Amino acid sequence: MAPRFLLDGMLGSLSRWLRIGGYDTEYRKDTPDDDLIEEAVREDRILLTRDEALVMRARKRGAKATYIKEEGDEEALSQLTLELGIILDPAQARCPKCNHTVDKVAKTDVFGKVPEGTLRAVDDFWVCPRCGSIYWRGSHWSRIVETLSHAGKGE
Repeated sequence: MAPRFLLDGMLGSLSRWLRIGGYDTEYRKDTPDDDLIEEAVREDRILLTRDEALVMRARKRGAKATYIKEEGDEEALSQLTLELGIILDPAQARCPKCNHTVDKVAKTDVFGKVPEGTLRAVDDFWVCPRCGSIYWRGSHWSRIVETLSHAGKGE
Protein backbone atom coordinates (compact mmCIF):
# COMPACT_ATOMS: atom_id res chain seq x y z
CA MET A 1 0.00 0.00 0.00
CA ALA A 2 1.30 3.44 -0.92
CA PRO A 3 2.20 5.69 1.99
CA ARG A 4 -0.23 8.44 2.91
CA PHE A 5 1.04 11.74 4.20
CA LEU A 6 0.04 14.46 6.64
CA LEU A 7 1.87 17.77 6.33
CA ASP A 8 1.95 20.59 8.83
CA GLY A 9 1.54 24.30 8.11
CA MET A 10 5.13 24.77 6.93
CA LEU A 11 4.74 22.47 3.92
CA GLY A 12 1.73 23.64 1.91
CA SER A 13 3.58 23.80 -1.39
CA LEU A 14 5.11 20.36 -0.87
CA SER A 15 1.63 18.94 -0.24
CA ARG A 16 0.54 20.01 -3.72
CA TRP A 17 3.62 18.39 -5.30
CA LEU A 18 3.01 15.12 -3.47
CA ARG A 19 -0.59 15.13 -4.68
CA ILE A 20 0.54 15.78 -8.25
CA GLY A 21 2.99 12.90 -7.78
CA GLY A 22 0.06 10.61 -6.95
CA TYR A 23 0.08 10.52 -3.14
CA ASP A 24 -2.83 10.89 -0.75
CA THR A 25 -1.62 13.96 1.12
CA GLU A 26 -3.49 15.92 3.76
CA TYR A 27 -2.32 19.41 4.68
CA ARG A 28 -3.13 21.10 7.97
CA LYS A 29 -2.27 24.79 8.09
CA ASP A 30 -3.19 25.76 11.66
CA THR A 31 -3.61 22.46 13.47
CA PRO A 32 -2.03 22.09 16.92
CA ASP A 33 0.87 19.63 17.11
CA ASP A 34 -0.94 17.16 19.39
CA ASP A 35 -3.85 17.00 16.93
CA LEU A 36 -1.43 16.38 14.04
CA ILE A 37 0.16 13.50 15.92
CA GLU A 38 -3.23 12.02 16.80
CA GLU A 39 -4.39 12.24 13.18
CA ALA A 40 -1.17 10.67 11.89
CA VAL A 41 -1.60 7.71 14.24
CA ARG A 42 -5.35 7.33 13.70
CA GLU A 43 -5.15 7.48 9.89
CA ASP A 44 -1.78 5.72 9.53
CA ARG A 45 -0.22 8.71 7.78
CA ILE A 46 3.42 9.77 7.75
CA LEU A 47 3.72 13.17 9.35
CA LEU A 48 6.05 15.45 7.41
CA THR A 49 7.37 18.61 9.05
CA ARG A 50 10.35 20.93 9.33
CA ASP A 51 9.96 20.88 13.13
CA GLU A 52 12.49 18.40 14.58
CA ALA A 53 10.90 18.50 18.03
CA LEU A 54 7.51 17.57 16.53
CA VAL A 55 9.08 14.60 14.75
CA MET A 56 10.55 13.34 18.03
CA ARG A 57 7.27 13.78 19.95
CA ALA A 58 5.30 12.09 17.15
CA ARG A 59 7.61 9.08 17.08
CA LYS A 60 7.39 8.71 20.87
CA ARG A 61 3.61 8.53 20.51
CA GLY A 62 3.75 5.87 17.80
CA ALA A 63 3.37 8.03 14.73
CA LYS A 64 5.50 7.72 11.64
CA ALA A 65 7.21 11.05 11.10
CA THR A 66 9.89 12.45 8.84
CA TYR A 67 11.87 15.62 9.29
CA ILE A 68 12.06 17.58 6.04
CA LYS A 69 15.48 19.17 6.09
CA GLU A 70 15.44 20.44 2.52
CA GLU A 71 14.07 23.93 1.83
CA GLY A 72 12.99 23.68 -1.82
CA ASP A 73 10.11 21.48 -2.91
CA GLU A 74 12.14 19.59 -5.51
CA GLU A 75 14.88 18.92 -2.98
CA ALA A 76 12.32 17.84 -0.37
CA LEU A 77 10.75 15.46 -2.90
CA SER A 78 14.22 14.07 -3.62
CA GLN A 79 14.75 13.55 0.11
CA LEU A 80 11.48 11.61 0.32
CA THR A 81 12.29 9.43 -2.69
CA LEU A 82 15.64 8.53 -1.12
CA GLU A 83 14.47 8.06 2.47
CA LEU A 84 11.02 6.53 1.91
CA GLY A 85 11.42 5.01 -1.54
CA ILE A 86 8.37 6.77 -2.96
CA ILE A 87 7.89 6.90 -6.70
CA LEU A 88 6.42 10.13 -8.05
CA ASP A 89 3.94 9.35 -10.83
CA PRO A 90 2.12 12.31 -12.38
CA ALA A 91 -0.12 9.87 -14.27
CA GLN A 92 -1.65 9.11 -10.84
CA ALA A 93 -2.08 12.79 -9.89
CA ARG A 94 -4.67 13.75 -7.33
CA CYS A 95 -6.35 17.15 -7.10
CA PRO A 96 -3.59 19.50 -5.91
CA LYS A 97 -6.21 21.71 -4.23
CA CYS A 98 -8.25 19.22 -2.18
CA ASN A 99 -6.43 15.84 -2.44
CA HIS A 100 -9.35 13.94 -4.00
CA THR A 101 -8.80 11.57 -6.92
CA VAL A 102 -9.62 13.11 -10.29
CA ASP A 103 -11.77 11.55 -13.00
CA LYS A 104 -11.11 11.67 -16.71
CA VAL A 105 -14.06 13.27 -18.48
CA ALA A 106 -15.20 13.80 -22.03
CA LYS A 107 -14.24 17.03 -23.72
CA THR A 108 -17.93 17.87 -24.05
CA ASP A 109 -18.24 17.83 -20.24
CA VAL A 110 -15.93 20.85 -19.89
CA PHE A 111 -17.38 22.92 -22.73
CA GLY A 112 -17.96 26.46 -21.44
CA LYS A 113 -15.85 25.76 -18.34
CA VAL A 114 -12.37 26.15 -19.86
CA PRO A 115 -10.98 28.76 -22.27
CA GLU A 116 -12.00 28.21 -25.89
CA GLY A 117 -8.36 28.02 -27.02
CA THR A 118 -7.73 25.26 -24.52
CA LEU A 119 -10.79 23.38 -25.70
CA ARG A 120 -9.51 23.57 -29.29
CA ALA A 121 -5.94 22.52 -28.41
CA VAL A 122 -6.50 19.84 -25.77
CA ASP A 123 -8.41 16.57 -25.92
CA ASP A 124 -7.93 15.10 -22.44
CA PHE A 125 -9.48 16.61 -19.32
CA TRP A 126 -9.84 15.56 -15.69
CA VAL A 127 -12.28 16.89 -13.11
CA CYS A 128 -12.17 16.72 -9.35
CA PRO A 129 -15.59 15.50 -8.18
CA ARG A 130 -15.07 17.12 -4.76
CA CYS A 131 -14.05 20.70 -5.58
CA GLY A 132 -14.95 20.85 -9.29
CA SER A 133 -11.49 21.90 -10.48
CA ILE A 134 -10.73 21.02 -14.09
CA TYR A 135 -7.27 19.90 -15.20
CA TRP A 136 -5.54 19.31 -18.52
CA ARG A 137 -2.00 18.83 -19.71
CA GLY A 138 -1.16 22.33 -20.82
CA SER A 139 2.15 24.02 -21.49
CA HIS A 140 3.13 23.63 -17.82
CA TRP A 141 2.81 19.83 -17.93
CA SER A 142 6.32 19.19 -19.27
CA ARG A 143 7.80 21.26 -16.39
CA ILE A 144 5.75 19.27 -13.87
CA VAL A 145 6.91 15.95 -15.32
CA GLU A 146 10.53 17.18 -15.45
CA THR A 147 10.45 18.35 -11.83
CA LEU A 148 8.96 15.07 -10.58
CA SER A 149 11.33 13.02 -12.70
CA HIS A 150 14.37 14.94 -11.46
CA ALA A 151 13.21 14.67 -7.85
CA GLY A 152 12.46 10.98 -8.31
CA LYS A 153 16.10 10.35 -9.15
CA GLY A 154 17.09 11.71 -5.77
CA GLU A 155 19.24 14.42 -7.32
